[in-house]
Amino acid sequence: MKDLGKNTVSRHRIAAEAGGQRIDNYLVKILKGVPKSHVYRILRSGEVRVNSGRIGPAYRLQPGDELRIPPVRVAARAQRGTPPVNAQLEQAILFEDDQLLALNKPSGLAVHGGSGVSFGVIEQLRAQRPQARFLELVHRLDRATSGVLLLAKKRSALTALHAELRAGRVRKYYLTLVRGNWRNPKQSVRLSLHKHVLASGERRVSVAAAGQEAHTVFELAQAWHEFSLLRAELKTGRTHQIRVHLAHLGFPIAGDDKYGDFELNKRLARAGLKRMFLHASNISFRHPATASVLTLEAPLPGELQDFLRTLN
Repeated sequence: MKDLGKNTVSRHRIAAEAGGQRIDNYLVKILKGVPKSHVYRILRSGEVRVNSGRIGPAYRLQPGDELRIPPVRVAARAQRGTPPVNAQLEQAILFEDDQLLALNKPSGLAVHGGSGVSFGVIEQLRAQRPQARFLELVHRLDRATSGVLLLAKKRSALTALHAELRAGRVRKYYLTLVRGNWRNPKQSVRLSLHKHVLASGERRVSVAAAGQEAHTVFELAQAWHEFSLLRAELKTGRTHQIRVHLAHLGFPIAGDDKYGDFELNKRLARAGLKRMFLHASNISFRHPATASVLTLEAPLPGELQDFLRTLN
């Protein structure tokens, strides 16, 4: 193990470009190699102070804030190695300008490191673009989910897009294949969701009245004898929202290894579907610099198109 700050408290003056960033994200970024669980532990315990006061993980830093960070220990192995070059990421770019970068993220690739993943999309892109002064995730996708992923290349763009997300002005659509015969052409689902951790340490989400509000609108795109293809619009952006809403309603997503029908998944894998059928197909938002509406679309991956053809 290696100590940061040589067992001493470190102090940081927040620069203008870091203004508006959540403190938990800021700490994860600067305390490289420190587990996220430890970052949240020192935040909850009050060891991290801003302007001599205690703050929570959601506090947004302001230019000029004085940040006090206690001594932390970093696993030595976390200090070694660099993310591998992933040419697939550059080939997956859907849109890029001086403000934004949008990818068609492949299934199986985590958006960031952690929980047994050394390097995710954000770490790999930063390593492949050393000239980039700023590169941050605007939102997240599950590791097994493919599709449109937005990254900001400027702090101002990130702040503007987060404001749009909080205001519900970013429209995100997904395509998903579920087991069962979906009857309603269009159905609005409002079921609150609660996050919890299993004894094994695995993160799960369940429907609970005391949870956070979660709203999804589903439209039937195509139907077969045993399956239904749905278009889902996220009205809120809760963890595993689409997956949990559908599983709770009795329509598990094909290939979902957390909330799905596990026996069905084995049969689907033998038939050629070896991943979860959930794809972030479209996103629409106001461009942070021009305010014009930008709509980005990621085509359905070939392996999912091939599986739909077997149903036909």
